Amino acid sequence: MKPRRKSRQVIVGKVPIGGDAPITVQSMTNTKTEDIAATVHQILQLEEA
Repeated sequence: MKPRRKSRQVIVGKVPIGGDAPITVQSMTNTKTEDIAATVHQILQLEEA
């Protein structure tokens, strides 16, 4: 695996990006929010991915 390139860390909102910050992933669910069980299930699947 190729080594990561050294970069400068910046803060976007409350999220550090670059430098030694961990990779950040943002996602959304596509279930109806009224369907709590399906929404929680989808969130748990995203967490495992």
